[in-house]
Amino acid sequence: MNWYITKVVFAITADNSSDKRQFDEQLRLVQGESREEAFMKARMIGLGEEDCFYNDKMKQVKWEFINVSEVLPLKTIEDGIEVYSRIHETEEGKSYINFVHQKAIALRLNELPLF
Repeated sequence: MNWYITKVVFAITADNSSDKRQFDEQLRLVQGESREEAFMKARMIGLGEEDCFYNDKMKQVKWEFINVSEVLPLKTIEDGIEVYSRIHETEEGKSYINFVHQKAIALRLNELPLF
């Protein structure tokens, strides 16, 4: 069996929500004999986690599975291995660096959940 990182994408919609669409991109670790098997397992996870509920304001919220957008093989699993990388481009470099530092400070002070 091989390990794969898969990206499972959901659309989030709520009654009377703004015009902005929300999407949740989840990285999921799955095992499979091939990329195709990992893809299918990730799809089953996505389909199995679709949900519809009412929030505390009694607005209906839907999590609709869109699809699996990435399947990346992991050669080995060991301490410190890179599991995902994304290049972020912005014209506000100083603001982005400050944002990263503020999040790190909050993590060190246990102000943000580690998930």
